[in-house]
Amino acid sequence: MKTAAIPAVRVSPELRQAAEELLQADETLSGFVEEAVRRNIEFRQAQQAFIERGLASAVAARKTGKYVSSTTLLGKLARRLAKVRKGRGAIA
Repeated sequence: MKTAAIPAVRVSPELRQAAEELLQADETLSGFVEEAVRRNIEFRQAQQAFIERGLASAVAARKTGKYVSSTTLLGKLARRLAKVRKGRGAIA
């Protein structure tokens, strides 16, 4: 596959300096920017999928009339959290 370029982005000298100061050994600024773009794409894809699942769930709930109360849901989440904390030896 042929590679393509991402448009140049103008940033303040302070932002560029901050990025350069955080580069790891053998890491380039271009590689850093590419990784940042890649991670942001993955985050937005996950965010979009989450929203789509939520909207589909709302449609299904309206169709069936079956809803879960917030009290029930929060109770289940609290029990799951307690179980995880107990398994980790009371790590808060």
